[in-house]
Parts: sequence; structure tokens; C-alpha cells
Amino acid sequence: MTELASPGQLRASLMRWALVLVPGVLLLGTLSGRLAQSGPDNAWFAALVKPGIYPPPAAFGIVWTLLYVLMGLALAMIVTARGAPGRGLAIGVFALQLVLNLAWSPLFFGLQQITYSLYLLLAIDLGVLLTVVLFWWVRPLAAALLLPYLAWVLFATLLNWQFLGANPGADGPLGGGEAVQTVEFK
Repeated sequence: MTELASPGQLRASLMRWALVLVPGVLLLGTLSGRLAQSGPDNAWFAALVKPGIYPPPAAFGIVWTLLYVLMGLALAMIVTARGAPGRGLAIGVFALQLVLNLAWSPLFFGLQQITYSLYLLLAIDLGVLLTVVLFWWVRPLAAALLLPYLAWVLFATLLNWQFLGANPGADGPLGGGEAVQTVEFK
């Protein structure tokens, strides 16, 4: 017998990992956004000039949910590729780019740093691209699942750059204080 596991056992292993990793990645993404108070209800963000390519706010929740599901599935495929050359490096780079991804919302929405968020997105772009390449060497299908994510972070980089151009001086103080102040007249 030359097989370590039957095809059925391999599918079951993938399903078990997917049942953990998909909700895990989705939960981390959701927590990052919620803790940073990201979205159109953020007073600082609502006051910013929106670029022409800014999609409807509802699109972000839908897109990120789908992307986190695809990311979790892709990671499950790599995690279950035991013995595959480059598997450990691929998982490590995935984890690094995910940490960078999760840091973006707190930096942009929480600390109100459009400029630093753009720099972070450039690092995320490189991290996701490297992850796609490393996943390709282990499981090409897993890499293909990350291509929509790569496309979206590249779009997010362009969008962030346009926010920066449309809102010069809108970066908050590096401590996260309010850059936009609301004044009520009675």
C-alpha cells in the first residue's frame, strides 16, 4: 500500500479544516472592521470626499464576506497538502498578509491615517501576490481562489490613493484623535 490516506479521507480532512478556517478568517475580518468602526457610519469617514470609483457602501460587506470565505477555503487546501514542498512557507506568508489585512481597518478608520493606510495596502498587495505564487506551487486551485482577493486589494489600493488625493490634510493625528470635528448649532 503506497497511499497514506484514501481520497475520501483527504476530502474529509479538507472539509474539517474548511469548517474551522473559513469561519475563523471571516470572524477575524469582521472583528477587525467592527473594532475599527469601519464603514459609512464612521463620522470621520462620512465627512471625507468620496472618489468617483467609490462603490456603494453595501458592496464592501458583500465583497469582503465572499473574499474571506475564498481565503479560508484556499488556506484549508494548503493546510491539508501535507508533505507538499513549500507548504509551510505558503501558510506563513498567508498568515503575514492576513495580519496586514486585518490591520488596515484600524489604521484607516480607527487612527484615520489615509497616507499610512496606503503604504500598508502596498505591503498587502505584495503579500497577497506572494501568497498567490506560493499557493500556486502547492495547489494551483488554492491560488486561483485568491485571485479575486488580489484584484480587490489592488482596487482598494487605487481607491485609498484617490481618497488621499481628494482629501489632502484629512489624516488624523497619529494617536487616533478626531481629524474631523462635528459642530452643532442650536
